[in-house]
Amino acid sequence: MPDSLNEQVLGQLRVYAEEHPNLEIPPKVFPDMEAEILAYQEGESLRIRFPVKERYHNPMGMMQGGMIVAAMDNTMGPLSFLVAPPSVTVQLNTTYLRPITAEEAYIEVEARVVEQAGRQLLLTADVYNTAGRRMAMGQATCTILKRR
Repeated sequence: MPDSLNEQVLGQLRVYAEEHPNLEIPPKVFPDMEAEILAYQEGESLRIRFPVKERYHNPMGMMQGGMIVAAMDNTMGPLSFLVAPPSVTVQLNTTYLRPITAEEAYIEVEARVVEQAGRQLLLTADVYNTAGRRMAMGQATCTILKRR
């Protein structure tokens, strides 16, 4: 089911991209991180799984914070485009709760729409390990661009 869900969600994003040929959907980093869409509730939430690769480790053998943020951005970004295209992230805050160690096979990121107020879109994301324990959380503010 995830493969068909991947195609369904990415297909929705590509429809918008067809109208804007300067957009690359998905961006190269999405397949590079081997993102796998697990769940999508229209206009509400998106859940994506990312493998924890050795090349993402910091010198202590834990997933580097920037890669954790990249996973959150690769989840909140597509959700923002599904809700209110086009938009850009203007602020992204992250809180790391626990280290993601080399023993973790993957993380799952669940992004949710909190609120849309005018041209502002507020999203949150939670990062879970393989046991379902929350490892990090983030919040993004996006500005919805004016359509031309």
